[in-house]
Amino acid sequence: MTLNSRHRLLLSAIVTAASAVLIAAPATAQVPASCVKGVDLSTLGPASIIGQGPNGEKAASPDVLALSEAEAAKIKAGNFKVGISMQTVNLDWAQLQIQGITDTLKKYGVTVTGVASAEYQVDKQIADIENTIQQRPHGIISIPVDFTATAPTYKKVSKAGIKLVLMDSIPTGLKHPEEYAAMVSADNLGNGQIAAQVLASCVPQGATIGLVNFGVDYFSTNERTKGVRAWMGKNRPDIKLKQVDFTDPPKVSQIAGDFLTGNPDIKGLYAVWDQPALDTLSSMRAQGINIPMTTVDLGLQSAIEIAKGGPLKATGSQRPYDQGVAEAMVMMNALLGKPTPAWIGVQSLPVVQSNVLESYKTVFKKDPPAELLDACNKAKPACN
Repeated sequence: MTLNSRHRLLLSAIVTAASAVLIAAPATAQVPASCVKGVDLSTLGPASIIGQGPNGEKAASPDVLALSEAEAAKIKAGNFKVGISMQTVNLDWAQLQIQGITDTLKKYGVTVTGVASAEYQVDKQIADIENTIQQRPHGIISIPVDFTATAPTYKKVSKAGIKLVLMDSIPTGLKHPEEYAAMVSADNLGNGQIAAQVLASCVPQGATIGLVNFGVDYFSTNERTKGVRAWMGKNRPDIKLKQVDFTDPPKVSQIAGDFLTGNPDIKGLYAVWDQPALDTLSSMRAQGINIPMTTVDLGLQSAIEIAKGGPLKATGSQRPYDQGVAEAMVMMNALLGKPTPAWIGVQSLPVVQSNVLESYKTVFKKDPPAELLDACNKAKPACN
């Protein structure tokens, strides 16, 4: 059992013990019949990339990264090596990104020298990148844990003559194309709007919604919550929004639980990605609360919760494997000396109970596992 797991269990036990004494408020929202069913899935979510890059860049499509036969032959003959530095490898999202990168680089004969996992620790990621530079790869693909504290280290990558491709955020002060080839991310603004639209269908007029938000200034998560607020403001101005911020992901259970206890008027929740959503769901269950919730990203556990038809109603999913493919492709473009776009956006994907199995295949590039199929079979015909 990991330290985080023990921490969550301890918090859950504390919340459970406290709720045994304190539960008195109504805990189940009256969910309208329009919940999810009132949303037209054929039009749910933007038809194209609606967000902009961190510096206002227009999104480039991954399609622009294709290599000609001659360019592919140059890559295969180049004996190139690429290192990967992740914020963690303990997420489905991270593992799919790594798989997309390694599958694609292997196809073109590029060697992955190693995958470093910073475990959300700035000092460890700085050391990871320094160590990778010392290994003298031709390129590094990385997601910054903190785009300010790690920026001086990322600047060393280009000074060492190594190409840099970023996921989801750009370290402070780095210039394109001098210091990084491109940043690749999902259309997080679009994913936030998907979460908002489904959640709005699940709450009555004039309801209050809680936003469980990441309190760190981070491009991708900022865009998601911005998308929720923008959609609500334009389409459901009757809904009142309250927000709680967390900065330490392992503390979400406690923070979200306190937020719900202090705001019994909340009739729906949005959580900024799937693990905080699952941790919030644990707190809800410990307090006997049953209100609709939506999020962004799709992991196996969040897919199972959506399949069950419980409080977690929908997610605006990234396509992390496809993002990994795009990161590998832009790296190879950079290794060839080709011009590369500053920001490459990957299309959002709406996931609800009725399309969760198909969506799982789209995101994970494989058939759903037995536990997801079992959850869906028990919820038929709503789940299919």
